[in-house]
Amino acid sequence: MGGTAHGGLPPGWPGLRVRTRLGGGEVVFRAACDALMEWRMHRTMGVRVTADAPRAAPGVTVGLGVGALRVHGLCRVVWAAEEERRAGWAYGTLPGHPVRGEEAFVVERREDGSVWLTVSAYSRPHTRWTRALLPLVRVFQRAYAHRCGQVLRRLCRGGVPRGPEA
Repeated sequence: MGGTAHGGLPPGWPGLRVRTRLGGGEVVFRAACDALMEWRMHRTMGVRVTADAPRAAPGVTVGLGVGALRVHGLCRVVWAAEEERRAGWAYGTLPGHPVRGEEAFVVERREDGSVWLTVSAYSRPHTRWTRALLPLVRVFQRAYAHRCGQVLRRLCRGGVPRGPEA
């Protein structure tokens, strides 16, 4: 647990990394950080989020529900950071989740002022149905990571975070 904090993947674990440019400047950076740390990005995507804290922090338990099939699973935040140029967090899956692994969401303001979201993850199927549908699971994971960037970029348009109704 915590492997995504340093950008590495455990040996033998399939992973993904998707980067999306959100815009530029301090205002966009702060708006993106708040939307990410307060679960707003996920909720705006239509993910049902239940968390035992209003912001991501190590040890927070998060329940996630996605789609009409009501795929859901519990996760625990394994690391979180709020720094001058970087903010983000990662969760590790808990027993009962359809995959086993970790996923991180990091907003970074680079030296040139550009603001980026990086979604990185590693996982393995944990249930019979995720093993059977593994190629589709991988497509879904990549599409989900791209969608995170699109939604967060929209939330930060003009530097004003918007709620799920936006």
